[in-house]
Amino acid sequence: MNLHLAKPRGFCAGVERAIEIVETALQRFGPPIYVRHEIVHNAIVVKGLRAKGAVFVEKVEEVPEGAWLVFSAHGAPPEVVEKANVKGLQVLDATCPLVTKVHVEARAFGDKDYTILLVGHRSHVEVEGVVGEAPDHVVVVENAAEAEIVEVTDPEKVAVLTQTTLSVDEAAQTHAVLKRRFPMLVLPKKDDICYATQNRQDAVKKMAGDLDLLLVIGDPTSSNSNRLRELGESRGVESYLVLGPEEIDPAWLEGKQSVGITSGASTPEVSVKAVMSWLEVNGAGAVHQVEGPEEDMVFALPQALR
Repeated sequence: MNLHLAKPRGFCAGVERAIEIVETALQRFGPPIYVRHEIVHNAIVVKGLRAKGAVFVEKVEEVPEGAWLVFSAHGAPPEVVEKANVKGLQVLDATCPLVTKVHVEARAFGDKDYTILLVGHRSHVEVEGVVGEAPDHVVVVENAAEAEIVEVTDPEKVAVLTQTTLSVDEAAQTHAVLKRRFPMLVLPKKDDICYATQNRQDAVKKMAGDLDLLLVIGDPTSSNSNRLRELGESRGVESYLVLGPEEIDPAWLEGKQSVGITSGASTPEVSVKAVMSWLEVNGAGAVHQVEGPEEDMVFALPQALR
């Protein structure tokens, strides 16, 4: 059984920045450091930060007055930011800059009285944050089927934005329907789907033809990890999403000659190494790394931590 290891995989620049913000705040100011929502969608990362003194909450009301509060990489709606300010919390914004870009676009289109069609999963925390920027103007469209029936106030004033962690192919299908229905549709100057999401999906496409099995290492709450598993499955490859080796069923390996390994953008490399070690113990042979683009993007920390 040969292994095909995708590159790039794992942490993206936004995730690395978000985790570094929490770790640096813990070192600089001492625990507890409060974090609204999971800093990134990965139980291993959250568990590690909790052990160092991070306290994860869902509501600003849970944070004591004057404490430090970090907004997660997924972003927060303006009303949550305002609540934190009113309460006198010391805020560190770990929102991924690529998500912030979508927030800025939503405000700009909303100010111009456009209907904003936001392609994404309406229950995802990132989407909730973007909707909050222009709640009277944003309509969430989850898929091409919804794109076929969505209604707008003025067909000549419609813009489209996209959740950063979507399937590139599915988003393109939804966009195509919207463009057909609304010829005057305005797109952002630069694609909203993030470079890391694109690169990880491209890597799966590149190696899928050589695989009998694909293991995506990531958290079940991670949007981009789920999209990687779905992408493998759509290419006819038996595909599973696992947090670590303890979730692998040995029966999956029976008769398999070629196994692909990748990980979502919020997955630490330690989880990948643990799965690789388990596979080696269970009969894996040669490891072939599937090369992709180098990722050298780095996002600066907030001024308060520099």
